[in-house]
Parts: sequence; C-alpha cells; structure tokens
Amino acid sequence: MPQMGVSVSEGTITKWLKSEGEAVSADEPLLEISTDKVDTELPSPVSGVLQSISVNEGDVVQVGEVLAVVGDGAA
Repeated sequence: MPQMGVSVSEGTITKWLKSEGEAVSADEPLLEISTDKVDTELPSPVSGVLQSISVNEGDVVQVGEVLAVVGDGAA
C-alpha cells in the first residue's frame, strides 16, 4: 500500500476492480481502499497482467504492504 498522507498508516481493502489473470494498464484502477481520511481507488503502477492478489476484500493493510503483483504475463 502506498503512503497516502502523513498520518495514514493503514487502510481497508473495500473492493478489487480487477481479477487475477486480467491485463491492466499503468494508472488503471486496481482496487478501492478506505482509510480514516479518504476512500479512493489505487491505480496499477505499471502495465501488465495481474498475476496475484495478496490481500482480500475486508483486509486491513499497512503502508508498504504488498497488495498484488503485476507482471509481464510470462509464466
């Protein structure tokens, strides 16, 4: 989870907008997250294929935690 403000240390995954195996573009929204300050969509940092999702909807995640892996699609 990226840093979303000085006082934000965690957030709750509210909804995945993409599924494993789907192609994504850089800056395309991957998921929705809720913090004590804001509800927002988190974009993919790169283009590729969503290879794995590491956290589930409803999970509370910390800043710096890996949420998913986007790769080039090679197995």
